Amino acid sequence: MNRATESVCPVCLSRIPARHETVGGDTFLVKVCPDHGAFRAVVWRGDPGFREWSRPKIPSRPGTPFTKVEQGCPFDCGLCEAHRQHSCTAVMEVTWRCDLGCPVCFASSGVDAPPDPSPEEFGMLLDRVVEASGYCNIQLSGGEPTMRDDLPGLVRQAKSRGFGFVQLNTNGIRIGREGGYASALADAGLDSVFLQFDGTRDGIYKALRGRPLLERKLAAIRALAEAGIGIVLVPTVVPGINDDDLGAIIRFAAENSPAVRGVHFQPVSYFGRYPEPPADAQRITLPEIMNLLEEQSGGVMRASHFQPPGCEHSHCSCHANYVVIEDGGLTRLAGNGGCGCKPRPASEGADRAKAFVKRQWAASGPDLPMAGSGDDLDRFINRASSHMLAVSAMAFQDCWTLDLERLKGCCIHSVAPDGRLIPFCAYNLTSQRGETVYRGKCDGPVRA
Repeated sequence: MNRATESVCPVCLSRIPARHETVGGDTFLVKVCPDHGAFRAVVWRGDPGFREWSRPKIPSRPGTPFTKVEQGCPFDCGLCEAHRQHSCTAVMEVTWRCDLGCPVCFASSGVDAPPDPSPEEFGMLLDRVVEASGYCNIQLSGGEPTMRDDLPGLVRQAKSRGFGFVQLNTNGIRIGREGGYASALADAGLDSVFLQFDGTRDGIYKALRGRPLLERKLAAIRALAEAGIGIVLVPTVVPGINDDDLGAIIRFAAENSPAVRGVHFQPVSYFGRYPEPPADAQRITLPEIMNLLEEQSGGVMRASHFQPPGCEHSHCSCHANYVVIEDGGLTRLAGNGGCGCKPRPASEGADRAKAFVKRQWAASGPDLPMAGSGDDLDRFINRASSHMLAVSAMAFQDCWTLDLERLKGCCIHSVAPDGRLIPFCAYNLTSQRGETVYRGKCDGPVRA
């Protein structure tokens, strides 16, 4: 099975034709640049199949496009008037400084970091988000946002401007180290923390982050739980490093429910300088993560439990929801299926995603009061109200795997310093030589 699309050349980033080619159970993105030759990268391995994994959407254009379509995707981002989805999450980089130097960093953080945006500039960017796509969920990112001493003030500023859900993307080091810091963030209105959490062994952190960090992660989780801030564990999954630890991460999350609200796996993507294309063995795809979770959970979780997203493009992510029962086990919360369904408006998926994230990823409320013991269904409903665990995975695209059809349906938008909203994978896109399209070029995109 072949499916036509468009992509970019990994060397020069020119837009070129591409196709998805399925051989056996593996699907590859195949493309040829007239100047730099042929490229082939695996994007999907195993069941559920690439073709069957679908949730079609009726495009929903941005309310106020900031850029016109002149050179075509991905060179007119802003959002442009041809983009097919509203913003579900606006990622705002509040600093480019960092206290780690991870080789798998999206942002090359801490390298010749420019000055932090001022609170006034931050306010302008919030206004641009509302103008472009209305109120959505805000994620404060970086760099490492906790490098800013005025971070609680930025949280308070976003909440005061009407953003109902504000999340922090962090490595957790300062949160675990500094007494009272988590409480200060909670007092400012922070709802949730997207916590870098690559595994349950220090060897994993040494390989991915350059140092043992597990105790610091555990300290951060304790502090956030005490402060009443919802926690989402975010492992970057790298073959041969931590793909054997996925089940252990889920068990750890269940043991720390309801403080831990979800686990969001991110298969490694290759941004930055990679003179040679990453081998297919260095990649892990969404079906592989689903099947590894089934294998490592002893069948408690199943690949068939997972569904395609209603917000972003079908091949970008998967999700399933569970209730952590009293003995620490997991019971699946049944969904609506989702493969092969009738097209729904993309805006509807974005609205549902925003509402779900706001409800689930924030800290749990108290259990519902029950009269007596109730029957089994009553107890399950009560438990689900406080102990639901959302499990998801999102496959970000790099220059070898970029599918412009997927990019056009992106709902996670980075807010550039000049106020443009740019799909996350476009904003972080680099050539194999490390050249960027948008990041660090806030006065305008690279012209192909």
